[in-house]
Amino acid sequence: MITKLLVANRGEIAVRIIRTAHAMDIATVAVFSDPDAGAPFVAAADEAVRLPGATPAETYLRGDLVIDAALRVGADAVHPGYGFLSENADFARACAQAGLVFVGPPPEAIAAMGSKTRAKELMGAAGVPVLPGLIVDDELLAEPDRLVKAAAELDFPVLVKAVYGGGGRGMRIVRDAGALADAVAGARREAAAAFGDGTVFLEHYVERPRHVEVQVFADTHGDVVHLFERECSIQRRYQKIIEEAPSVAVDEHLRERLGSAAVAAAAAIGYVGAGTVEFVLDRTGRFFFLEVNTRLQVEHPVTEQVTGLDLVRAQLLVAQGAPLPAELRHARITGHAVEARLYAEDVPAGFLPATGTIHRFDVPTFDGVRVDSGVADGSVVGVHYDPMLAKVIAHGATRDEAIRRLARALAGTRVHGVTTNRELLVAVLRDEAFRSGDIDTGYLDRHDAVAMGSPATSADVLATHLVAAALTAAAERRANGILPGAPPGWRNVPTSPQRAVFALSGPGSSGRGVSGREVEVTYRWRADRVDVTVDGRAREVVVHRLDGEQADLTVDDVRSTVRVHRVGPEVYLDGRGGSTVARETPRFVEPGASAAAGSLTAPMPGTVVRVAVERGAAVTAGEVVLVLEAMKMEHAVTAPHDGVLSALDVRPGQTVDGGHVLAVITPGSAR
Repeated sequence: MITKLLVANRGEIAVRIIRTAHAMDIATVAVFSDPDAGAPFVAAADEAVRLPGATPAETYLRGDLVIDAALRVGADAVHPGYGFLSENADFARACAQAGLVFVGPPPEAIAAMGSKTRAKELMGAAGVPVLPGLIVDDELLAEPDRLVKAAAELDFPVLVKAVYGGGGRGMRIVRDAGALADAVAGARREAAAAFGDGTVFLEHYVERPRHVEVQVFADTHGDVVHLFERECSIQRRYQKIIEEAPSVAVDEHLRERLGSAAVAAAAAIGYVGAGTVEFVLDRTGRFFFLEVNTRLQVEHPVTEQVTGLDLVRAQLLVAQGAPLPAELRHARITGHAVEARLYAEDVPAGFLPATGTIHRFDVPTFDGVRVDSGVADGSVVGVHYDPMLAKVIAHGATRDEAIRRLARALAGTRVHGVTTNRELLVAVLRDEAFRSGDIDTGYLDRHDAVAMGSPATSADVLATHLVAAALTAAAERRANGILPGAPPGWRNVPTSPQRAVFALSGPGSSGRGVSGREVEVTYRWRADRVDVTVDGRAREVVVHRLDGEQADLTVDDVRSTVRVHRVGPEVYLDGRGGSTVARETPRFVEPGASAAAGSLTAPMPGTVVRVAVERGAAVTAGEVVLVLEAMKMEHAVTAPHDGVLSALDVRPGQTVDGGHVLAVITPGSAR
């Protein structure tokens, strides 16, 4: 019997597991790295043990430290969540040797699925449809012509995939022979960084496939069931961002075939506990095995919402030797559920991970909406871990109802302090193609993700927001003024208007949209009204109520309430169906050094993993100068124009902050 459970994970999944464990009267223990010391999951647990260090390799991937922590506090079981040690057969084996229950499948099942190539062999033998492929070994790497020939035999396009690992890391689509060598090299580096093993393999890539997976559950008595399918086709960089259950492409006949194949796959490896069998589904209804994830999936809540099950509870019962709960044996689908992953990332800048302090985190909840979150006000998003902040899940009687609920919840979400993908998620959910079910894994390749992920605030809404920012600031100054008769602003001449200038910021700082544009707001208080201009245009403004946190205004005959949140010079404004982030610019700017012309700056915090050009060399526009790694993903920094690399201020292995000057490219040619 499990009485005390150590959760060997962090963030929202740790909170999720702790919640169910407490409902089962199981005491919980968290482990945490130094950056996570103040994280919500640490406070949620009954006890917490520090793992000294910051990186995953120093902390959450140290199985020996996790097991030592469990033994020190008297835990009798370990739940690995997903990621980190969840699919590490050696860790599962070490837990058993230490007398700890590992809440997951046997080490042998994990090991069997740890290699994607070995997994395909086992599945083929079990009668599960698989795609042909081959491992890129040292011999193939040493003979580029032979590598190209082998890939051509699979038929281009081919997919380069990491043998060990998942989540889209170490994965590339290659459409012609000329791009193969670079794709293999990049995938090998990324796989080595993320999983500790750079081995990759090739397989034929199915055009416009759907990514459909089946939830399976097995007990120690040999019983296996499937809990229906999930659609996970909306992806960026091969990582899922929107998932749903059931799939609109799956009818009852196909559901039975998928479920039977998934059960056969689980039975073939002696599976126990919760797992997922992933398939690629083509447009004719044929499906092929991708992999088995020997753990709980990030997207498990959509299955829970349509079945009414608690999969973590079932995991804990099965781990204690209980047979499959009756509710799993007789599960049925009720309604539809959709989940969106809220990431800290800048979509218009190319899905670059974002970092910073979350000053406000608020997701509106109403009937049919669930939020699984790992952050709160004051949480710090750093460079060491996956940038997912939360999962927002909506359930409805129909797919359309679930989608509408989720879109509304996300549209009203406030995350202040870090850039997120919220705008993209809302745009996808409101897109007609998505709502009609016309989706596949290439959906975001065919749609303009930059445009979808850019704030769509209209000029009138922006004006309302900035008027609210200016007038709430003025009201605070008036309330705190020393001379009650003096105007509440920089000017002290009553007949002259006050002036505030706001620089717009937020997603798209790479150059798209309104980010960086300055807008001037002038205002002059009169006895019964306020005269306002925004960008030189007069606006009719009626003030109904002002305080430091919100403004109830009528602007040009449209009344709305704007929520105002200030953090230093930054102002976060939400209302009238949109959001704005602005920085009130100071009137007097301190003289200081700015980056030299032609400077290449780090688009986000990260580690330099490769420098491709020597100082003094000529470069052309678009040429890769160096490669950064952040949150286990590689990001190429390219030359914005032709010139000479006149300065190079970093080296491989160096950690840099966002905005750090990496190199300088000056016009001219190499000597």
